[in-house]
Amino acid sequence: MSAPSLFQHLSVIPDFRQSWKVQHQLSDILFLVVCAVICGSEGWDEIEDFGHSKLDFLRQYGDFGGGIPSHDTLARVMALINAEQLQTAFAEWMKACHDVTQGAVVAIDGKTLRGSYCRGKQKGAIHMVSAFSAANGVVLGQVKTAQKSNEITAIPELLKLLNLQGCLVTIDAMGCQKKVAAKVLHKGADYLLAVKDNQPKLMQAFEQAFPMSELIGFEGDAYVTDEKNRGRQETRYHFASEFTQEFQDLSYEWPGLKTVGVVMSFRTEVGRAPEEPTLRYYISSAELSAKKLAEAARQHWFVENKLHWSLDVALREDACKVHRGYAAENLARVRHIALNYLKGETSFKGGIRRKQKKAALDESYLATILAG
Repeated sequence: MSAPSLFQHLSVIPDFRQSWKVQHQLSDILFLVVCAVICGSEGWDEIEDFGHSKLDFLRQYGDFGGGIPSHDTLARVMALINAEQLQTAFAEWMKACHDVTQGAVVAIDGKTLRGSYCRGKQKGAIHMVSAFSAANGVVLGQVKTAQKSNEITAIPELLKLLNLQGCLVTIDAMGCQKKVAAKVLHKGADYLLAVKDNQPKLMQAFEQAFPMSELIGFEGDAYVTDEKNRGRQETRYHFASEFTQEFQDLSYEWPGLKTVGVVMSFRTEVGRAPEEPTLRYYISSAELSAKKLAEAARQHWFVENKLHWSLDVALREDACKVHRGYAAENLARVRHIALNYLKGETSFKGGIRRKQKKAALDESYLATILAG
């Protein structure tokens, strides 16, 4: 994920400004914003301040003949950059520098940018749907949807951007749709979809085929995990099977269906009565063992605790009040770029916030991050 590679992909984004009025190249502006966010800058003022303090460093990568743009210029340009073109550039950059491995889990999930809400302009918070490589901890691509209910239409658009050959794509119940399943297969990947009440026929088939009373004595492929953390213990029983008679008719409706799975969880906390067991249902086009089902279902949640958590806690995404034009969406993609860089640098054993502070203080370390 080297800086020259990123510059190459950012340079193809058309500059909407009148050429005779341009003082700062668009690629320079984008690169400045990326570097500033890597180093922990959160607003246009801080990004401008970062640029002035690091101008000699930035000129090693870009032109910056006009110096550093003002915070007003940064806000105006980032609000007007075509968000779809930046989205495509990001996805192509990741295709060029990141190879997905056979069978790797790619988790797809959405996140609302709470700070992008603006009551005065009657502008709702935007919702970003991202594809996250669980094995490598990097974002492969993302698309924006206005409302969470629109994830159903956003997911196929996101899949178009990605190279998923040989991957196992995991999606929560919102994306458990026949068209989504077909799109994943068309990309040369397999799907693992969570099933809930939005698919009543599937739910009914699971309840008939796997009643809770019979799961403990399940004679097929089963796998058990036991997790203890901060006074809480959770035991999960994973069951995987080829689709049974109850799923026979549904197998014609769901393209490529090969495996149905159930996860039964028992949770207890110190000083509290045990909670009622919970059941989660899954369908997959891959031939999954119970152990593989357990691993893939668990890795799906990496998108929450390794991506969304990092964006909120380390990069303070929800605290960002930017909402003008396309700026919120574009800045969200810049955070994904920055997070990919920060996670990709492994020579320094520190968390994201610590890496950001070290990069802000040490230009040689920032260069190491940008070198990929």
